[in-house]
Parts: sequence; C-alpha cells; structure tokens
Amino acid sequence: MGILSWLIIGGLAGLIAGKLVQGSGNGLVMNIIVGVIGAFIGGFIMNSIGGIGVAGFSLWSLVVSVIGAVVLLLILNALRTRA
Repeated sequence: MGILSWLIIGGLAGLIAGKLVQGSGNGLVMNIIVGVIGAFIGGFIMNSIGGIGVAGFSLWSLVVSVIGAVVLLLILNALRTRA
C-alpha cells in the first residue's frame, strides 16, 4: 500500500472513529495520524486473533483501521480523564 493509500485510509478511519468515540473530535491531520496508528493497532489485533490485518486499499482495511483507531481513542480518552 502506498503512502497516498495510507493517508486516505487513515483519514477516513480517524474521521469515523472520531464520530464513534464520544469526545474525540479532531482535525484532519490528527484524524490521519489516529487512523494510520489505528491501522497498525487494528492489524496487530486481527493478526493476534488469526484474522487478516490491513491488506491493501479495501473496505476490510478500512474496517480494521477503524477498529484500531477506536481502540487508540479509547485509550487516549482514558489517559486524559486520569490526568
């Protein structure tokens, strides 16, 4: 997957995850960062349970990225409320 694909999938995943997790509205750049990191987290989770992680520019990759981004946002929100 090329850098442009990562940016598009990351941006969409971050946007969707930001809408799903309450109190996580971010700007475009932060959505892309959250989405790309979420893709790594989602891929790790899927590979750990025997599934397929991010595999190119596809709907499945977007779903995996959103799952990872939601996990990331939940962790970040938990850390913010503790501090």
